[in-house]
Amino acid sequence: MRGLDGSEKAEIKKIKYNETHRFMYSRVHIQSRRKTTMLMSNDIGIDLGTASILVYIKGKGVVLKEPSVVAIDRDTNKIMAIGEEARLMIGRTPGNIVAVRPLRQGVISDYTVTEKMMKYFINKAVGKKTLRKPRISVCIPSGATEVERKAVEDATYQAGAREDSIIEEPVAAAIGAGIDISKACGNMIVDIGGGTADIAVISLGGTVVSTSIKVAGDDFDEALVRYMRKKHNLLIGERTAEEIKINIGAAYRRPEVITMEVRGRNLVTGLPKTIVVTSDETLEALREPAMQIVDAVHNVLERTPPELAADIFDRGIVLTGGGSLISGLDALIEEKTGITTMIAEEPLTAVAIGTGKFIEFAHGGKGAEK
Repeated sequence: MRGLDGSEKAEIKKIKYNETHRFMYSRVHIQSRRKTTMLMSNDIGIDLGTASILVYIKGKGVVLKEPSVVAIDRDTNKIMAIGEEARLMIGRTPGNIVAVRPLRQGVISDYTVTEKMMKYFINKAVGKKTLRKPRISVCIPSGATEVERKAVEDATYQAGAREDSIIEEPVAAAIGAGIDISKACGNMIVDIGGGTADIAVISLGGTVVSTSIKVAGDDFDEALVRYMRKKHNLLIGERTAEEIKINIGAAYRRPEVITMEVRGRNLVTGLPKTIVVTSDETLEALREPAMQIVDAVHNVLERTPPELAADIFDRGIVLTGGGSLISGLDALIEEKTGITTMIAEEPLTAVAIGTGKFIEFAHGGKGAEK
């Protein structure tokens, strides 16, 4: 084989360079397309709760959990703080600043503030590195009216959604608790949030029987405030009431009595006072709201078709939401219904996870690209 002259060698070198350049270009192009796809869009689930907001992002899990509280300057109508920072201001603000909850009993009570709060939390969770608006699903109480549903839809669009899905809380809670709702089998979910308790029997991906009562975590707090005022002449704030509920609250008698020091204002002298409260006292204080939830569960069971009722008896009742963590609430429901009652593995985040996964469920498991 004869040797190559200079022009032939240059031609081969040019071909090799072009092939290498084309290969490198295709790799860079593929990588940039991957990055673009990552920045394109996110599937987001939002648990729009009375007490707190949780944001779930597909592939990342729950990325944000903050109180749904906004601090507003009444003189200028300017938002001073949102979330945890605003929650710390409750009961401690000067006259011109108010810390408000724009959601009451699971629905929007202040549309403008809710929209701004949602936009803030979405940007905080997702960041601004998205070329395309996210697809967002939001949960609402099962008893929400059409007007309340429309308000949530509008607020979601205004907060930056390209597409929104509205899902009922018990369905989201069931998905988040790991229950396969697509099967023809009855599952009972009791989701106790801050403003509402939603009870539902779910089968074949939908709600068969449900009820939503405006008795939940906030009502437990209010019951404790009333009890302390009546029994001890002590005025306490909602944050203190929440601490009592979390630390020593009981809906069913605890095996051991536990105590907690509580500080408040003596209604007789008007001076600060500290007293010791026992878990048995909280049992007395929380009896009424706890029994209202038990009665609602009983009511749903009475309206459940017999085949599904038999499934529930076999499979048990699943509790989700922050309210389910009150000591002994599961034991109380089990005692009054005779059905095994258990708390979901992640009761606080079940609704947020289920809301996010609902988009995949609704679109047949397809990814974010549509």
